[in-house]
Amino acid sequence: MIVEVKNLVKRYKDKTALDGFNMEVEKGEILGLLGPNGCGKTTAINCILSLLKFDKGDIKLFGQVIEPESYEIKRKIGIVPQEVAVFENLTVKENIDYFCGLYVDDGEQRKRYVDEAIDFVDLRGYEKFYPKKLSGGLKRRLNIACGIAHKPELIFLDEPTVAVDAQSRNFILNGIKKLNESGSTVIYTTHYLDEAEMLCTRIVIMDNNKDLVSGTVDELKSMIGIKEKIVVEFSHIDEDTVEKLKDIRNVIDIEKSQNEYIIKLQSGVNNLSYLLDFIREHELEYTKLYSRLPSLNDVFLELTGKELRD
Repeated sequence: MIVEVKNLVKRYKDKTALDGFNMEVEKGEILGLLGPNGCGKTTAINCILSLLKFDKGDIKLFGQVIEPESYEIKRKIGIVPQEVAVFENLTVKENIDYFCGLYVDDGEQRKRYVDEAIDFVDLRGYEKFYPKKLSGGLKRRLNIACGIAHKPELIFLDEPTVAVDAQSRNFILNGIKKLNESGSTVIYTTHYLDEAEMLCTRIVIMDNNKDLVSGTVDELKSMIGIKEKIVVEFSHIDEDTVEKLKDIRNVIDIEKSQNEYIIKLQSGVNNLSYLLDFIREHELEYTKLYSRLPSLNDVFLELTGKELRD
């Protein structure tokens, strides 16, 4: 086990930031750590990295208890923070060299690692640029290069695709896959649930300062009541008929989104057939109708609720 966190408690005076948080990460995983704003994700990561003292619980990395002075363990760890953390007065290459030098003493090895990191994030040709001259996507890639240049075994990536264009986002996600394929274990936080669903081998969802569930995406989907969604757009339908839709077999709830009705259904078969029978019986016309399985977003909202968070 690369990471073991058991019954972690962190308090700030009268506020509890973590209340019995648990997490395990096995070698070779991409572990998605998800949760609403303020649920304790950042606090948990800072405690794991020994950047914060905690009140109760146990944390082990690579089978060892980590302390602020555990430099040999920390050499195995890479951190890519959400906020771009580079030196504006250093060039691209100088930034990567500086951060790599915190972990790698040998000059020749560090030079090789820096060049490999530049190629990995496709910053060749930008080595002499200062960060202020880079686009948002290039800065994100520099941020990643600084965090992974020393070839860490465990990498923490905190929302690395925030505020980047679609091309940069795709490049970063493919890069994370390559890091994992090359042997790195990854802990990945994001608010983009489609990224987590596509990228992560396992998910931990936390809320109210503790872990709620963990498992693969398919395992999490099996935990919720919604097993199918049917989306239909009617040419016209009155509210009384919409209410009658709720009486169709297996229907749990119906939501309206613009001109579409999203019909949520529990486990069962022939759901489309039941709906089509209803449409024929009530002589309704529709312009769109399709079925889809629940997403990780459905799991997340069912477990954490739909209320807005600060």
